[in-house]
Amino acid sequence: MKKRMVCFSCMSFNRKDVRDYDDDMASRSIKSSGKGRKGGSLRGKGGESNNQKGNVARSFTFKELALATQNFRETNLIGEGGFGSVYKGRLESGLIVAIKQLNLDGLQGNQEFIVEVLMLSLLHHKNLVNLIGYCTDGDQRLLVYEFMPMGSLENHLFDLEPGKKPLSWSTRLKIAAGAAHGLEYLHCEANPPVIYRDLKSSNILLDNDFNPKLSDFGLAKLGPVGENTHVSTRVMGTYGYCAPEYAMSGKLTLKSDIYSLGVVLLELITGRKAYDSSRKTGEQNLVVWSRPFLKDRRKFVHMVDPLLYGQFSVRSLHHAVAITAMCIQEQANFRPIISDIVVALDYLVSQAESSDSQGGGSHSGKQTYHPKEI
Repeated sequence: MKKRMVCFSCMSFNRKDVRDYDDDMASRSIKSSGKGRKGGSLRGKGGESNNQKGNVARSFTFKELALATQNFRETNLIGEGGFGSVYKGRLESGLIVAIKQLNLDGLQGNQEFIVEVLMLSLLHHKNLVNLIGYCTDGDQRLLVYEFMPMGSLENHLFDLEPGKKPLSWSTRLKIAAGAAHGLEYLHCEANPPVIYRDLKSSNILLDNDFNPKLSDFGLAKLGPVGENTHVSTRVMGTYGYCAPEYAMSGKLTLKSDIYSLGVVLLELITGRKAYDSSRKTGEQNLVVWSRPFLKDRRKFVHMVDPLLYGQFSVRSLHHAVAITAMCIQEQANFRPIISDIVVALDYLVSQAESSDSQGGGSHSGKQTYHPKEI
């Protein structure tokens, strides 16, 4: 049964209250409730399962992980960040994995490691990356994840290598909807709800079929229950993705994640980075640059990623831009809740799939925008 498109002007914007939780995650327990299932435990039971049986993260020795990565050989390096380095590895069982080695001298340290292990041991969903295990030998801190062969969304949107095929419009919608489903699980099914706090294109990983999974939960916070309206915390995250009210006051709510999702949607539509210092003044911040376009429907087509070469449904674009504009509202109360966003994006995906099955796809002459027409 197809889900009905939500009229965004009629959406319910009820704020869910949040409660201030201690930073010491190890002293807390989370009940992760999937649909039709009761809560989880520190043994890793919970909602929808990923590929690993039982979802129980196991403990590895440093020797095992050094062997898996050929002693962390540079040719196996697949990513780097403030947390440290990520290597591709093969476990003794033959399973290909991604191994994140935390830099203990970096900005993200032991607390983020603990949060990540606890969150991904308790929360399980097809749109969250699967934590296979961890290592705490001596002062070593490593995390072992399922390997996502297509890398991050960032790798497929920006600075594409010659010959690399850009993402199609329908694939972009699919990625957006999947990321929204992961966020919906955190906001609506985890108990207490979880504020992700680090939603960005580099944290959305892709499998061979471009199914997305949210990764990197070191900054996640337990959130909205009780009578308070926010979680007070130091401002963390990536510039360009942070909601304005959070960046200014440190007051974190579920709506902070909605803003970040809106920025990712903008990236998918435009092919531009959330913040790009290489661009001229006025165009560096994606949200600021997009504001004039969002005010006039006739300008929507002018903000679309040139790499799409006009191959998209104008009607679908208008819906996607409307969703995006609601997500990046400066006033948090005006942003939609994640469940309504999921319904809207699922509708767009179903329309794209229906068009594809009829042979039209995003290349349909009736619905495709051609730059020469303007």
